[in-house]
Amino acid sequence: MNSDQVLGAFILVGSIIGVVVYGVLLYYIPIWTLQVSAFLAVVFAFGILAWIGYTLVTTPPPKPIEEVEKLETETKETESEAKEEKKS
Repeated sequence: MNSDQVLGAFILVGSIIGVVVYGVLLYYIPIWTLQVSAFLAVVFAFGILAWIGYTLVTTPPPKPIEEVEKLETETKETESEAKEEKKS
């Protein structure tokens, strides 16, 4: 077995153990288990939303299309000039 298969086996066994533990907790302390599960689900959802918001706030806006086209034209001209100089 390679390392990916070993990791996969650990994840599989860990998931099965997690389901069993969750089931036992639901049987013995159902309200607490459901409250914690709901709280973690909400934290996870709002955490993703916070991460998306942070990314939107900290990412600079894209350059206008005209500026990108201008840069592409300049790059093509520079490349063609470099090829001409190599031929000389």
